[in-house]
Amino acid sequence: MKSDFFVSDGARQHFVESGAGLPIVFLHPTPLDHFYWLPLIERLGGIRAIAVDLRGHGASELGGNLPVGGFARVPDAPTLTMSQLASDTIVLLDRLSIREAVFAGCSIGGYVLFELWRRIPERMRGLAFICSKAQPDVEPNFIKRAEHIAKVRAGKREVFFDAMAVASTGGTARARRPAIVSELRARMTLTPDAVVAVQAGLAARPDSIPTIATITVPVFGVAGGEDVAVSPAEMEALRAAPGGCELHLLPDAGHFAAYEQPDAVALLLAQWLKQFG
Repeated sequence: MKSDFFVSDGARQHFVESGAGLPIVFLHPTPLDHFYWLPLIERLGGIRAIAVDLRGHGASELGGNLPVGGFARVPDAPTLTMSQLASDTIVLLDRLSIREAVFAGCSIGGYVLFELWRRIPERMRGLAFICSKAQPDVEPNFIKRAEHIAKVRAGKREVFFDAMAVASTGGTARARRPAIVSELRARMTLTPDAVVAVQAGLAARPDSIPTIATITVPVFGVAGGEDVAVSPAEMEALRAAPGGCELHLLPDAGHFAAYEQPDAVALLLAQWLKQFG
C-alpha cells in the first residue's frame, strides 16, 4: 500500500492507495484514521482503494484557518466543518485525476459523503454508509459534545480516547477479541485542538435528511445492532434514496463495524459493488 500526501487549503493531508480497478474512496470515523479500513480493503478485490486520513487525523494536519463560532454551546471553538472535509476530498480527487468513484464513509466519513453529494454528485457512482446517519445532532448530543470539549481542554484527552475506544466497539467484538480495544485506541492520536474542532464540526453539521431524497445513485448501508452512536432505526432513513438502497443489519456489531467484522462487511459490500462492473 502506497502512502502519499497532498496539500489542501495550506494543510498537508495524508492518504494511502492500493490496487487497481474501480476507484473507491474510504472516509474513516473519528477519532481513528485510515487504519480503520485496512482489514476491509484487504478482503476486497478488483478495486483501487484510496483511504484518506481526514484533516486533523492520523498524519493529516489540522491547519490553522478553521472558522470559529459554528457550535453555539462553545462559541470560541474552531470548527472542522463537513464542508472543509469535503473540499479536502475533492482536492485529492483532482490530484489523482479521478473523474468518478464509489465512496464509503463510516460515522463522520458518512456525513462528509452527504456534503460531497450536494457538491459533486456527477463524480459519485455510489455511496456506502457504515454506521452513519443523515440526521443532525439534537439537544443530548450538543450537551455531550460540549462536555467532551471541556474534558479535552482540561487536559483529559486520554480519558476521552479511552472511553471512545470502549464505547464505539461492540460488546460482542470486545468479548471475542479483547485486544481490539487497544488496537483501536492506539490509532486515536488527535491533538486537543483537533478533538475540539471535530466535536464542534459534528455538532454544527447540517440536516442531511432532505439530501437523501436527491441521491439518484445506488446506496449501500450497514448498521450495527450494538452501535451506541448511530441506531439501525436512524439508518432506515437511507431507504428513501431514489437511486435505491441496500441496507443490512449486523446485530452483533458496534459503531466500528467494518473493523470489528471485516469478513461480513466485505462480503456484503463486494456483492453490492458488482453492479459497477
